[in-house]
Amino acid sequence: MSIMRPELIMKSIIPVVMSGIIAIYGLVVAVLIANSIKTPAADFSGFLHFGAGLSVGLSGLAAGCAIGIVGDAGVRGTAQQPRLFVGMILILIFAEVLGLYGLIVALILTTKI
Repeated sequence: MSIMRPELIMKSIIPVVMSGIIAIYGLVVAVLIANSIKTPAADFSGFLHFGAGLSVGLSGLAAGCAIGIVGDAGVRGTAQQPRLFVGMILILIFAEVLGLYGLIVALILTTKI
């Protein structure tokens, strides 16, 4: 993008920023789980922590794959036709919501303890 259309370089960074937000979701859940661990832990709380980690992890993986595919095709398409930028952003938002759903489920699971 920086060679073909240098004026669009900041617009092409948006998919990278959105994938970084997915990593923050995992960090938030990891901190919540680490703070709620007690020494004589019951099996129930261990399985809840495991489920919360799986929830945010697998949904983050799916969202990251979707953001990567859409970001690659969208940045290449925006270089050729700048009107594709709005469509790329909309699809990226829908892909980001996949990770947000996993975060919400993980938050619900960690508050059940």
